[in-house]
Amino acid sequence: MAKKLLGKFKLQLKAGQATMSPPVGPAFGQRGLNGAEFVKQFNAKTQKEGGMVLPVVVSFFSDKSFDFEIKSPPAAVLILAELGLKSGSGEPNKKKVGTITRAQCEKIAEIKKNELTAGDMDAAVSMIRGTARSLGVLYSDN
Repeated sequence: MAKKLLGKFKLQLKAGQATMSPPVGPAFGQRGLNGAEFVKQFNAKTQKEGGMVLPVVVSFFSDKSFDFEIKSPPAAVLILAELGLKSGSGEPNKKKVGTITRAQCEKIAEIKKNELTAGDMDAAVSMIRGTARSLGVLYSDN
């Protein structure tokens, strides 16, 4: 008998640092899934990512098994990492925290290319610029 997909849920976890504490424990426990096995597999697959926040989509099945897909980091996380910032601005329309170049936007767009809906690089850069703007980061064409 083929296993039946019961549902999916999403988590955001630091690469190589997942534990059974929230959000993993409750998300797996309420569905009767083996969270410890997920933590082991996730940490093994993401050890090289160096603590970057990664979105994960977990699919679970009728036989209490699961599989998961690791997505690329959110654009905001990549922008902050690229600029070496701890966080974005509390008032992005008034207080600016940094400047990002087109080359940096293209680098981030290349990482995110499979998940962006952009048709070309200019559209992808525009999407990254919008996220940067919401963080209080200025854009430079240099």
